[in-house]
Amino acid sequence: MFNYLRKRFTSHIRERGRRRARLVSKDGRCNIEFGNVDQSRFVFLIDIWTTILDLRWRYKMTIFISAFLGSWFLFGLLWYVVAYIHKDLPEFNPSINHTPCVENINGLTSAFLFSLETQVTIGYGFRCVTEQCATAIFLLIFQSILGVIINSFMCGAILAKISRSKNRAKTITFSKNAVISKRGGKLCLLIRVANLRKSLLIGSHIYGKLLKTTITPEGETIILDQVNIEFVVDAGNENLFFISPLTIYHIIDDKSPFFHMAAETILQQDFELVVFLDGTVEATSATCQVRTSYIPEEVLWGYRFAPIVSKTKEGKYRVDFQNFSKTVAVETPHCAFCLYNEKEAKAKEKKGYDNPGFVLSEVSETSDTKM
Repeated sequence: MFNYLRKRFTSHIRERGRRRARLVSKDGRCNIEFGNVDQSRFVFLIDIWTTILDLRWRYKMTIFISAFLGSWFLFGLLWYVVAYIHKDLPEFNPSINHTPCVENINGLTSAFLFSLETQVTIGYGFRCVTEQCATAIFLLIFQSILGVIINSFMCGAILAKISRSKNRAKTITFSKNAVISKRGGKLCLLIRVANLRKSLLIGSHIYGKLLKTTITPEGETIILDQVNIEFVVDAGNENLFFISPLTIYHIIDDKSPFFHMAAETILQQDFELVVFLDGTVEATSATCQVRTSYIPEEVLWGYRFAPIVSKTKEGKYRVDFQNFSKTVAVETPHCAFCLYNEKEAKAKEKKGYDNPGFVLSEVSETSDTKM
């Protein structure tokens, strides 16, 4: 029992370490960091809009709240200073005929409340600016304009964050594993992809990149070298009618990087297959990209996907997502090279070949039997 648990724990740690090494996670996040960047971090402030959009929600909400509270408090201090300089506060004992710059400001709290009312245009009617001070009028105009800018920027950032096409990509899902089996008489690598919404992705296009470490003839080691992987669907890989789950496949021929792999050696390979799906969201006309990745342990040789689409008695088409990633073992050649050699051998069996060196010699038969 102890040995079994130790093996399971060791395999779990090994698998976990292997998964950490992948560049793209299953949900499409890129596992990469930048170090020793020469440019200053202030360059991100130049593209402040993208910087704000890329922030996580907790940081964005912190900035959102701080921007409003900070501006209200800052202008509250300015209104308090105006009232203090003009001697409108009660501690100066103003006369009955004294006209303040702002009515009913008695301290810092009331100045903060007037700042809040001014910037968010509440206007309770209890506190108001008089025509006595030009400074107060200028401050009122400046705060109103700045308040509109803050409202537009922060509310626009929240709306853009919610409506980003990146969130639409979360409703596109890929199968947990990729499979290798025969399809149409050819050895293919198959992946299943589904759209969880009834709204379509317009102009969808599917392609892949195989990431691996290669060594050039000059001896240079290239980490994360990218090799194009062409995926096709029976209806074509351009402008997919993506209303039901599709099975995309890559033909393993002599031009494919999987051609020299076999069922016994694929787990020993060091590669990562990244699959991309680009499309335009039908509702917003915004482009989005969905991506996932597969490592050798997630590529099952000799399997195919279980059926997922059926037709009900009412004439409707039903998609059973319980079988979305379910696989079924099928008879499959253990390598692409063997499959094509088998085809050539069967083709030669059906043909006759002349042997120029073959000479037919006639032999006369004699009987030595005597009666």
